[in-house]
Amino acid sequence: MGNGTGGSKGPILVVGGGIGGLAAALSLSRSGQDVVVLEKAAQFVEIGAGLQLAPNATRILASLGLMEAIREVGVFPNRLRLKTALTDENLTSLDLGEGFIQRYGAPYVVMHRNDLLRILLEGCQAQPSVELLPGKEIKEVENDADGVIATCADGSTYRGRALIGADGLWSTVRKRLSDDAPVCSGYVSYRGTVPTERTTAHAPLDEVVAWIGPGLHYVQYPLRSGNLYNQVAVFRSDQYLQGKEDWGNSEELEEKFSVTCEHIRTAMPLLGRDHRWPMYDREPIGRWTDGNITLLGDAAHPMLQYLAQGACQAIEDANAIGVAFDRESGNIGKALNVYEQARTLRTARVQRNARLWGDMWHIDGAGRLMRDELFSRRDVDDHSHIEWLYGKRDPLAASD
Repeated sequence: MGNGTGGSKGPILVVGGGIGGLAAALSLSRSGQDVVVLEKAAQFVEIGAGLQLAPNATRILASLGLMEAIREVGVFPNRLRLKTALTDENLTSLDLGEGFIQRYGAPYVVMHRNDLLRILLEGCQAQPSVELLPGKEIKEVENDADGVIATCADGSTYRGRALIGADGLWSTVRKRLSDDAPVCSGYVSYRGTVPTERTTAHAPLDEVVAWIGPGLHYVQYPLRSGNLYNQVAVFRSDQYLQGKEDWGNSEELEEKFSVTCEHIRTAMPLLGRDHRWPMYDREPIGRWTDGNITLLGDAAHPMLQYLAQGACQAIEDANAIGVAFDRESGNIGKALNVYEQARTLRTARVQRNARLWGDMWHIDGAGRLMRDELFSRRDVDDHSHIEWLYGKRDPLAASD
């Protein structure tokens, strides 16, 4: 039976070695815990391309000592911009410069998902109290008198004082707490990167730009110090609504975006077509904890990407659970309860707002005209819709 690095008290087991799981391992190790990370895949890798990190996440990454490494590979854009997908008109923007950084205490960063995972992995590898075990697919987790037991597909078992399920959208650990299923939005995403010099049409290289339109949107921004360019195309699939099995295919992608502005149509030939991502979330649940087992990241609160907060909220979770174990030293039950109370209401708000922003981005008809009018009239210094999300807060505050 595996014992990890836990000594007489046993370690904290983290199921899942993605961004949330590794951030949790690093946060817990810095609060004095021994941690064993059990990752299903044979290697610690991230699938996907670009990732946006708002100040609510970058403040935490800075506190974990990772900002220097992030600066080497990240891009620090000067502006977020919304435009119309049909006509390429400007709607509104958000300045991310010095005033923004001073306001929120940290910058806005865009980077490759694999780069962030590598930085977190190296951070964990530098901690003697963190043991990283790939190739460990979890089949069962259970509470016992001494804490928790995790049983893997290869027959190995691991004991710990507590277990954190950070195993993503299709979480095995979540099944202990809820019999719900992921909710398909009927939208599908195509995304990928190309060398910046090869891009046929790109936005200003100091901006993150989203073109929004009826049932679709397109996003562009630079990665890896500006050497790579990230593109994302998202659309609502009529074929999904018709119940077709091969919904959201590349032919439907071309058809949907044929009505968009020249900039998007010029950029699209370099968009990757080899993989598509159907977009799912789940309904919020009020209870994440069963005994000494709890949830984190997408296992707890998978969300649609319209606020660019999936990874950010997982990083907030990781910070909160590290702080909870630090403040409630020796009392696992209290630490998990404090963590759950701090995170469930906030993440539910982010999940619901992500859905709302998706509806707003994709509305048509009179609603689209009203949205465009409201966005175009917005004062560029208005932070009223994001202060609650990006602003500094106690990581264990029970509500916003």
